[in-house]
Amino acid sequence: MEYQEALEWIHGLYRFGSNLGLERVSRLMELLGNPQHRFKSVHIAGTNGKGSTASFLAEMLQAEGLKVGLYTSPYIEKFTNRMAINGIDIDEKEIVQLVEKVKPVVEELAADEVGQPTEFEVVTALAFTYFARKQPDWVIVEVGLGGRLDATNVIKPVLSVITNIGLEHTQVLGNTITAIAGEKAGIIKHGVPIVTAAEKEEALRVFRDVAAQKEAKLWQVDRDFTYEVKQAGLDGIIFDYASPWRKLTNLEIKLIGRHQARNAALAVAARELMPLTFQEEAVRKGLMRTRWPGRLEIFSREPLVLVDGAHNVDGILALRDALKDILGGRRLRLVLGILGDKAVEEILSLIIPLADAGIIITTPDNPRAADPYQVAELAKRYAGNTPVEVIPTVAAAVRQAVAGLSAKEALCVSGSLYTISEAREVLKKLFIRTE
Repeated sequence: MEYQEALEWIHGLYRFGSNLGLERVSRLMELLGNPQHRFKSVHIAGTNGKGSTASFLAEMLQAEGLKVGLYTSPYIEKFTNRMAINGIDIDEKEIVQLVEKVKPVVEELAADEVGQPTEFEVVTALAFTYFARKQPDWVIVEVGLGGRLDATNVIKPVLSVITNIGLEHTQVLGNTITAIAGEKAGIIKHGVPIVTAAEKEEALRVFRDVAAQKEAKLWQVDRDFTYEVKQAGLDGIIFDYASPWRKLTNLEIKLIGRHQARNAALAVAARELMPLTFQEEAVRKGLMRTRWPGRLEIFSREPLVLVDGAHNVDGILALRDALKDILGGRRLRLVLGILGDKAVEEILSLIIPLADAGIIITTPDNPRAADPYQVAELAKRYAGNTPVEVIPTVAAAVRQAVAGLSAKEALCVSGSLYTISEAREVLKKLFIRTE
């Protein structure tokens, strides 16, 4: 089997859709020898910030000299990004070997009453089998969707982490903060400590109740762990951090946006709660090293060109606040491509008023993409005198936006991870980055 054939088989499972539940994946893991029980893990759920928090934590552990696996989704550049050890993506040949092992088991299950495993369940099985083979010291596992019924919830972590809670995937997780928090709280295990950066009281109430039921100690950012941003700009963030055990001043991260300080503080809190001797130097080094593609990622400083994967209301709010910190008097040009199942008009109402140098609405290459002409009509309600145009393909939209950019302007491409994935391919050819 060649890599492309293996990849086509994996992605071909998309036709079976998303079907949350643990019965199929549990049976799949059982037939594979329960690889998820052969490594120590930290489980991370939440609406936004999961990937950044996971990456901060992984880098801190790596700075201690540990071997660290990282499982994230979705990927920005290529499929192999989804599973890595010490920052090195899985090799394509290993993907082929894993598919050859897992595929017959999947086909066996598909013919059984348990039913056909979904694409995400199979990818999770591939990842956990990979980590079981490689035996890292720790694996940081990001939840795919929700938590309670997510395929990753077959692990037995040493620590559970929940970032923030917002309204997203409401058709699956529920249309209230309380309902969504209940799904996220599903990763809380009996006796396993849980740390959260959630701010909404409705969510915290759910976490307190579930943690009490499961006799799991609940720790909170803002209550048990605090942080204060001292400096925010294009060069990153400097912040202070305090916990019941120590104070750390002038921690520095290169990721942009004040929201990343909260993710970093959550990651430091998680590191403090792990059963390992705390190493301040490694924490500082790991935070500084952390990079996370597609999150306020700079491709050029002159002119300023960046991409951000914000795709829901909370993400757009974070992007809006970050842009206010970093624009530095530049006028803003936006390229937006949004999926139709998101809160399109609310997203537009929050970000469009910032754009005073032009707005281009485009279409990510995804069947769920919103109609760009309909989005443009909505955008005009919030654009004032700023022109709004439609360029249907992301590549063409980005090229035109860059071509018309002056030194006193900035370009931000956002609206969906699918949009920025396409945009990055164009921007990598247009700019040689020094970041």
